[in-house]
Amino acid sequence: MNRQYLLLVLLLTIIVASCSQRNSSTEQIVQETLAHRSEIDSSFRNDPDSPFNRDTSIRYEGIKWFPPDPQFYFRSKLYQYERPETVIVYGTKGEERTQLKFGYFFLGFDGKDQKLNAYKVIPSDPLQAALNRNQLSVWFTDETTGKETYEVGRYVDVGEETGDTNHIYTINLNNAYNPYCAYSALYSCAIPRKEDHLGFPVRAGEMKYHH
Repeated sequence: MNRQYLLLVLLLTIIVASCSQRNSSTEQIVQETLAHRSEIDSSFRNDPDSPFNRDTSIRYEGIKWFPPDPQFYFRSKLYQYERPETVIVYGTKGEERTQLKFGYFFLGFDGKDQKLNAYKVIPSDPLQAALNRNQLSVWFTDETTGKETYEVGRYVDVGEETGDTNHIYTINLNNAYNPYCAYSALYSCAIPRKEDHLGFPVRAGEMKYHH
């Protein structure tokens, strides 16, 4: 068996292993996304605090989702601003909310890095402030906003800021969801700022509920 043949076999083995790993990763992302959506559906149907259980004028007909798409699953460090800025974010009923623009993520899409800000909520209630001081809030508009998706924008849960500058966070836009004001007029929700616009169509996550 000559050296050239051995190199070819080795190369094919690496390619097959790489493809297998990629397929496994893709399947895992899809399964995690579908499991998350099942939990959301159960919560909307059964949780007493669900907007559909608190507002008797609306009826739950199931959330409309884009099909899971692994290209909208991102991993990124949190790049903290040198001087995090306190900013005003408006609610859909016109009220002002105070947020700390803490840092940002880079989402690599179509060969470009898209910047997405991460905020920390600054509640007026001391207890809520203590409970949520490390929670990162991410919201955005994109090229589907107001067409295929909710006209205010959508949110993504990232979790707590760890304090580790090398920590890699997951930003899964397949889990992007509408705030409660998309379903019921009882609620007001934060409106993403102009700088929180992603310059590509995010056909992932939740679609419009009302048509």
